[in-house]
Amino acid sequence: MIPESNFLLHGADYNYEQWLKRKDILEEDLLLMKKSHMNVMTLNVFGWSLLEKEDGVYDFSFLDERIESLHREGIKVILATPSGARPAWLAEKYPEVLRTNSRREKELFGIRHNHCPSSPLYRRKVREMDERLSQRYGSHPAVVMWHISNELGGECHCPLCQENFRSWLKDKYGNLDNLNEAWNTAFWSHTYTSWSQIQSPSPIGEYLVHGQNLDWRRFLSDQYISFMKEEIDAVRKYSPSVPVTTNLMYFFEGIDYVKLAKELDVVSWDNYPRWNAERDSFSVALDTAFFHDRIRSLKGEPFILMESSPSSTNWQNTACLKTPGMHEASALQAVAHGSDSVQYFQWRQSRGCSEMFHGAVLSHNGRSDTRVFSEVSKLGEDLEKLECVKGAETRNKVAIIYDTENAWAIEEIQGYKMNKKNYHETLVSSYAPFYRRGIGVDIVDQSADISSYSLVVAPMLYMVKAGFTDKVKAFIDDGGVFVTTYMSGIVDENDLAFLNGAPGPLEDILGLRVEETDSLPDGRTNRVEMDGRSYINRDISDIVISEGAEVLATYSSSFYKGIPALLKNGNAYYIAFRSDGSLEDDLFSRLSSELSLPSAPFKGEKGVVGVMRGKYMFVFNFSDKDSRFTPDYPMKDLLSGRSVEGEVELEVNGVMVLEME
Repeated sequence: MIPESNFLLHGADYNYEQWLKRKDILEEDLLLMKKSHMNVMTLNVFGWSLLEKEDGVYDFSFLDERIESLHREGIKVILATPSGARPAWLAEKYPEVLRTNSRREKELFGIRHNHCPSSPLYRRKVREMDERLSQRYGSHPAVVMWHISNELGGECHCPLCQENFRSWLKDKYGNLDNLNEAWNTAFWSHTYTSWSQIQSPSPIGEYLVHGQNLDWRRFLSDQYISFMKEEIDAVRKYSPSVPVTTNLMYFFEGIDYVKLAKELDVVSWDNYPRWNAERDSFSVALDTAFFHDRIRSLKGEPFILMESSPSSTNWQNTACLKTPGMHEASALQAVAHGSDSVQYFQWRQSRGCSEMFHGAVLSHNGRSDTRVFSEVSKLGEDLEKLECVKGAETRNKVAIIYDTENAWAIEEIQGYKMNKKNYHETLVSSYAPFYRRGIGVDIVDQSADISSYSLVVAPMLYMVKAGFTDKVKAFIDDGGVFVTTYMSGIVDENDLAFLNGAPGPLEDILGLRVEETDSLPDGRTNRVEMDGRSYINRDISDIVISEGAEVLATYSSSFYKGIPALLKNGNAYYIAFRSDGSLEDDLFSRLSSELSLPSAPFKGEKGVVGVMRGKYMFVFNFSDKDSRFTPDYPMKDLLSGRSVEGEVELEVNGVMVLEME
């Protein structure tokens, strides 16, 4: 990733441009960065207006000074391209760069990412800036990575984007007959007879043609990937060997991250869990772990934690502080799941504007004798003890299918349980049994090669893409176990229903068909019986007819009492109902044992979690009390340096990083 470094990165977004009139602060920053064991800073994320104060007039002197100052202190630089927040003069002089919203209203200059990704002029201005940055700093020994833009995403519906959308559609479909068939435009007499009639979805026009909505989202995703690739080409012009990344976001589906990741050298993301705010620590840790694994799985390699908060997060509904020890636990959780860095937004709190109360390493008073600074410094020391972990990888035997286009299609559904589709929650619920048992999981989409796994779980696989069924058949024939659930095998890539009914092309694999689906109102539940145990059924119930599949569980009430609720056909399983997670826990526990899935070598009390990264086991106490665990054999704790064997007590938010002796 960064060949010349053998250490885990520890740093922050450094928005030095906010402090140019305070030379004392800029000097103090360098001392405190060293004191807190920082070894990298991200610069220039929002630096455009400083570098180009008017069109074509550049001044890099301030950036020169900061990079040189950091370099003298041995601190590396991740250098950002500033396209995410352009200067006011650019919007005033070139209004075509401003976005148009879905109501066809031209937006004003402001906030971030208020630019049109189709604008040739904006792309030209960005390219000019990026090439200058590359030429000036691309070979600088301090610069170890390019950070392309910032949290890419959003929509523009301007005439340029409309024309590009039509061109994109022409390339995909070739002619209007193919498009009309794919979009089912005979519905409501919406057949298009000219390309010029097609518009992007709008609340003042068409927004209920699902195929059109899906293609618009695909187009937007492709537009931003294209925009990013132009930036990558620009910085590589003079620095072809410096790796590139861009920071992704939690469950953000405005861009297909699987496709975007293919263009990057390193994947990074911004992690802001809601610790202490809405749920218990274990639930937050579970949710966060799922997304760490999602990010790592995008390239199957270590990733970068680009942003996190060492304290509170101001834009959350409740800006809770992290309790003592939680910062280290949260940070090392990222490392355990594959991150080679811990970085913060930001180094020093802004004095004004919307993020003035966002947690930072230094608060407004700039003091270093604070709890947050002390915890950040301790983490920096501990990361130095863990340099052996850098680059370590784990090959997992379980995969969960999380497909962005499937998520888009589920959003379009007008039926079932409208206010509780809960795709993301269902994914995490399927992940939970493995997380509790210390079993590593990859999070992949339908395009992935699944042949190396022992178990593949595809929750709510509403959209089944061409070719995926063949992968599953080959996987099962080779001894793999496949599990899917209710709301699967219903539509194709154009959101058109399979005419053989659900589960569509998976019917032969699963040995069943879904005759009807019942949606349960809030507060109403059913029960499912299996092997003398009863499970709650809520929200969704498929009424299934077996066509050769073995019935493992049945509904115990309602008019479909006795109907199959869990079925097995060879190595394929179908969960026909939404439970509270207990059914999945029992089923995946049994399958884990039958398949001898590798797990973290320890036994612990509830809330104690073990995560394997290579030969290292990270053990976390995400319960609300001091708890115990026992490693399967003697190990060495890399943080304390002591040997660990027998029963061990771990305090709340406690962490150990163990290596087999």
